[in-house]
Amino acid sequence: QVQLVESGGGLVQAGGSLRLSCAASGRTSGPYAVGWFRQAPGKEREFVAAISWNGRITRYADSVKGRFTISRDDAKNTVLLQMNSLKPEDTAVYYCAATPIGAATRVANFYAYWGQGTQVTVSS
Repeated sequence: QVQLVESGGGLVQAGGSLRLSCAASGRTSGPYAVGWFRQAPGKEREFVAAISWNGRITRYADSVKGRFTISRDDAKNTVLLQMNSLKPEDTAVYYCAATPIGAATRVANFYAYWGQGTQVTVSS
């Protein structure tokens, strides 16, 4: 089992930045890819970004491309999501997830482990 804990959410004005962190514990020795998803009130969960097990491949939703950056530090069992130029429409609960598949997939169903989420609120 892998446990994931997100942190770094909060309230920020439009145009500001936040950095989310996803800390993994448990059976982390494996080729896990990690993804970030978000869910706004009344909306379905959507893919945000993903990074492959070795960090060489990253994928982003079109809505965040150029503004968000995903990275990983395996020595610290941590994946970061740097979010710049935030917009009110980025407001959501952000979840990190891990998959033993290893590939940076956009498909939520491929992710076996999920964190509890962290709230990001962007004011206009």
